[in-house]
Amino acid sequence: MKEKLKIDIVSDVVCPWCIIGYKRLEKAISELGIKDQVEIEWQPFELNPGMPPEGQNITEHITEKYGSTVEQQKESRDNMTDIGEELGFKFDYFDEMRMSNTFEAHVLLEYAKDFGKQTELKMRLITSFFSERKDVSDRAVLKQALLDVGLNADEALAKLNNEEARYEVRNKQGEWKNMGVNSVPTIVFNRKSAVTGAQPVATFKQILGELIAEK
Repeated sequence: MKEKLKIDIVSDVVCPWCIIGYKRLEKAISELGIKDQVEIEWQPFELNPGMPPEGQNITEHITEKYGSTVEQQKESRDNMTDIGEELGFKFDYFDEMRMSNTFEAHVLLEYAKDFGKQTELKMRLITSFFSERKDVSDRAVLKQALLDVGLNADEALAKLNNEEARYEVRNKQGEWKNMGVNSVPTIVFNRKSAVTGAQPVATFKQILGELIAEK
C-alpha cells in the first residue's frame, strides 16, 4: 500500500481565497486523476480571533484591517465572484454582510475529522457564509451544517462547551503560527513544503505531479 500524499490546508471558513485555492487544488487533483492518492486535512486559522460575537460589517472590517476603500473592495468582490463562478462556487456579497467569529466552527471541524466528514463540513460552512448569507458563529447555523453532512449535531455541539476541545484548536493554531504560517490559505505538502495563496490550477498540477512522481 503506497502512502498517500498528505495535504494540510490551513484556512478559515470566512476567507474567500481559501475556497478559491481549494477549488483550484481540487481541480488539479481531479485532472491528474490522483484523488485516491491524496489525503486532505483542514487546519484551523482564525483571520480575526478577536471578532466579537455580534461580528462586524464586512466593508467596515476590511477598511479597518487593510485600509481598502469601498471602491477597491467592490472591485475585489466582483473579481472573486467571477473567479468563483468559473470554479462552480457562488459568492453572494451584500451590503449588510458581517464578518463572523469562526472559533466554534473550527472546533466542529476538528470533531468532523474523526468521522471522515471534515471536507464536507468545511464546504458546508463556507457555503453557508458566502452563498447563503448565514452567520457561521450562530449555533443554530452550525447545528444545521452538522445535520446537513450527516453528523451527530448534539454530540458535536457539546464539544463547544468542552474546555479540552477548545484548547486543542487554540493549540493547533499556535503550532501553525509557530511554523511561520501567518496568511491563508497555506497549503502544506507532506509537512515538508508549502505554498500560500490561491495558486493557479497549473501550479498545483506541477507541484502534485512532482510529489507523486517522487513517491
